[in-house]
Amino acid sequence: MITVSNVSVQFGGTALFKNVNLKFTNGNCYGVIGANGAGKSTFLRVLCGELEPASGEVVMPKEERLSVLRQDHFAYEEYTVLDTVIMGNARLYEIMQEKDALYAKEDFTEEDGVKASELEGEFAELNGWEAESDASKLIQGLGLPEDILYSQMSSLSGNEKVKVLLAQALFGNPDIILLDEPTNHLDIDAVKWLEEFLSEYFGTVIVVSHDRHFLNNVCTHIVDIDYNKIKMYVGNYEFWYESSQLIQRMIKQQNKKNEEKIKELKEFIARFSANKSKSNQATSRRKLIEKLTVEELPASSRRYPFIGFDIERELGKDILQVDGISKTVDGVKLLDNVSFTLGRNDKVAFIGESEQAITMLFKILMEEEQPDSGTFKWGVSVSTSYMPVDNSAYFNGCDLSVIDWIRQYSVKDETETYLRGFLGRMLFSGDDVYKPVNVLSGGEKVRCMFSRMMLFGSNVLVLDRPTNHLDLESITAVNNSLINFRGVVLLASHDHEILQTTANRIIELLPGGFIDKITTYDEYLASDEMAMKRQVYTANLEDDVEPDGEE
Repeated sequence: MITVSNVSVQFGGTALFKNVNLKFTNGNCYGVIGANGAGKSTFLRVLCGELEPASGEVVMPKEERLSVLRQDHFAYEEYTVLDTVIMGNARLYEIMQEKDALYAKEDFTEEDGVKASELEGEFAELNGWEAESDASKLIQGLGLPEDILYSQMSSLSGNEKVKVLLAQALFGNPDIILLDEPTNHLDIDAVKWLEEFLSEYFGTVIVVSHDRHFLNNVCTHIVDIDYNKIKMYVGNYEFWYESSQLIQRMIKQQNKKNEEKIKELKEFIARFSANKSKSNQATSRRKLIEKLTVEELPASSRRYPFIGFDIERELGKDILQVDGISKTVDGVKLLDNVSFTLGRNDKVAFIGESEQAITMLFKILMEEEQPDSGTFKWGVSVSTSYMPVDNSAYFNGCDLSVIDWIRQYSVKDETETYLRGFLGRMLFSGDDVYKPVNVLSGGEKVRCMFSRMMLFGSNVLVLDRPTNHLDLESITAVNNSLINFRGVVLLASHDHEILQTTANRIIELLPGGFIDKITTYDEYLASDEMAMKRQVYTANLEDDVEPDGEE
């Protein structure tokens, strides 16, 4: 349990949030949401004691253990995976080190024996004898092989390190777990396992995430940071979102009614105030106007960009034909004889364990890479817009302002008025349009890329993890734009909700081939038939029946 009493945090004289009073109790999962810069990560730092608040206090029972998901992926390079995971329980790891040091002594004294006995007792109380098996369960649950426990952290890939640090945060049954973006870089199966783990967890979980599907599945409460305040609501993210939208609509409707009533009363007063016989009525209406106040909505830190794709040319019958594309990079076969044909109504989600494989396929289709074998052909009516996962080529070394950068892609209207209006809808207001693009944040660069795509009027969109670096509001805007888009979509994303609500077809790239199915994302994941196909491809690869990997 954590109790927050009258906590305020400010930077440079500006209050991030103030007078926060909250209680986080066992058995609940709290999702912390808010716009970029609202103070979500800062709030977690206050809760775990890394940051001292300007006023107020955070109280946690001394007997309870707090665990935090660390973001420094290079902090444990000299340690094994097993040691790194066990470090999640600092006291247990300390005891293990002390024990090893004692037993390694050549002149083991009686005093050392007494100390060792005490350590062994505390070691058993902390379930030290099960530590290795518990660590193994966590590692395997997250999709890593058991033998990785004895590998050095320095030898692991970035995605593997992410999973190890998550296992560290979950290790040893902590009483309170703080997680900042835990689903970043996790594959589908790992996210699903984490959801199940947290749903069965007995303690207190506080999580910051941009994954709406994850928040819906694990959260019992939503902690909203907005208006320089932090408020707690019962329910998951979807319930909070629908409720907040409803309240906003109700306030606006009531304000509209009040405005109409005020206008009506003022017109009556103007007509009859000079008429003695009506003067009493006019006076009563003046008093009524005083009671009718138009409630002003507080200025929210949330800002929703406008993202919408209009197509300039209708699609013909032929969209895309892919025949037998294969590609090997650094000895690893990323694409193995991939073939498919797209129709004019297809919105395809590309999934798979290898993000590199999906990115490579998109690069080939955008003619940025060449396949080792196979061909592809776009239809004559097709015009494409591409959102790469790495947009650095568009911004690195570029000293253009935002408005001059976007002007390069505006073929219809290059006037300052038009471009400022366009950028304003994408949340670049005032002097923001004159900022050099090479100093923009990750989210701002992605919004620039979306602006660029919108100007093209293309009828086919190729999007490689387009929601990276975006806040929940921008992700929602992207989601709605893809649902409403009248063209064809090729999409790769970590966002479960976008895949489920956008895609009507799933193509999964596998080490030994691919699976192509017309279905929704959730139906695909739940399909035993697809799971069996996936296993067959894996088994064929392991057996190495054919030297070239083909069936």
